[in-house]
Amino acid sequence: MVISVSVVLLLGALVVLALRYTRLALWHAAVCVLFGFYLSKTAADPEVRGLISAIARTISGHI
Repeated sequence: MVISVSVVLLLGALVVLALRYTRLALWHAAVCVLFGFYLSKTAADPEVRGLISAIARTISGHI
């Protein structure tokens, strides 16, 4: 749960920065959010969560 909240906050901050400093349109960001929401409801959800957990373990092991 802590990793998911951290990842959501990090990705949210990246979206806000992309909206502010790049030419990312609001509808592009909305499509990305909707894609992520619907992706989490598919059979790929366990694999995506596993990949994110593996990346978090790798990063925390190197710090």
